[in-house]
Amino acid sequence: MAVVFLCGFFVWKIWNNGLIIKNNDEWSGIERADDMRERNEKAVQAMRAFLEALGLDLEQCGMERTPERVAGLYADLFDGLGKDSNGIWGERFPSETKGIVAVRHIPFYSVCEHHLLPFFGEVSLAYLPHDGEVAGFSKFVKLVECYAHRPQLQERMTAQLAAAIAEGLGADGVLVVVEAEQLCMTMREGMARGTQTVTSERLGAFREDAALCEQAWMVLGGKKDDSNTEIRIS
Repeated sequence: MAVVFLCGFFVWKIWNNGLIIKNNDEWSGIERADDMRERNEKAVQAMRAFLEALGLDLEQCGMERTPERVAGLYADLFDGLGKDSNGIWGERFPSETKGIVAVRHIPFYSVCEHHLLPFFGEVSLAYLPHDGEVAGFSKFVKLVECYAHRPQLQERMTAQLAAAIAEGLGADGVLVVVEAEQLCMTMREGMARGTQTVTSERLGAFREDAALCEQAWMVLGGKKDDSNTEIRIS
């Protein structure tokens, strides 16, 4: 398992060299280079060299195509790089709602940028539409995929999702809650399997009005009471 993710790190470094970095603090400021085919070939060659440097005979151990598979895997895992969340929303719809709109339990998979180990779980979100203007529910699934499919931190992803909803929809209030299992913690530290981390971000009316924020929490199912859960509330 360790070899696989070390390999992934090596592939990521090759991909990173083919990217234009505008802002080192925000993965959302990264754009893909033009020549994808050349970059993919570089990643495959680098992966092959890395595995052979570990002393593996790829032909004898049945790993002849492993470099291609790993390079392709990480290309898929990081296909959110360079995507602009503003292009996700499309048409917005008028409605007569004056209440909170919520989407719960959106599943996601991402990769921790520190160790390139997966973290995965669910995103639940609530927003208070401005003048009743709402977006299609599927747009929120696409938004989660956009920010999850890149080297990421759970805390950052939570904040990015909230900011994208506030900016993209002009929502009066936003609450995002992310529950995840971090394999860099559960695998490396010997902690109990299934330990979860929970992060949240509140913006607008949900930050300013405690009663309204509590109502949004209730819509999302309330706060989970679990001794194996680490909760970080922004």
